[in-house]
Amino acid sequence: MVDQARARRLAKRISSIVATAIEYEVKDPRLRFVTVTDAKITGDLRDATVYYTVMGETIDDEPDYVGAAAGLEKAKGVLRSKVGAGTGVKFTPTLAFVLDTVPDAARQMEELLDKARAADDAVAKVAANARHAGDADPYKVERDADE
Repeated sequence: MVDQARARRLAKRISSIVATAIEYEVKDPRLRFVTVTDAKITGDLRDATVYYTVMGETIDDEPDYVGAAAGLEKAKGVLRSKVGAGTGVKFTPTLAFVLDTVPDAARQMEELLDKARAADDAVAKVAANARHAGDADPYKVERDADE
């Protein structure tokens, strides 16, 4: 049986080691704007998936996703060696790097929420001056005077 707590701790340690190695030890210029966001490890502790994001040099610049992926693939052996030395587990897990799509999904969700708020405001403005169609009480029945 797999100890899930141990797997989570090891995944967290792997993400920390990889992030530190990318920042301070790997001298590839393609990895300057790479940020490690998360790591997951399989139950047998043999395969680790490291999630990362890439930023542009400025806010307006498009990130170099292809260059970052190539740089990570080239540095995979060095990073795996650092993980092996830093974790001390019997079998050093293989590393797979996956571009994290959570920031893009969050940005798209925020845009959709802004559109929904704008549509709600437009409906509220129209409804503020609206009146009921027909009588105020459409079920009112006229009664005879002798009743």
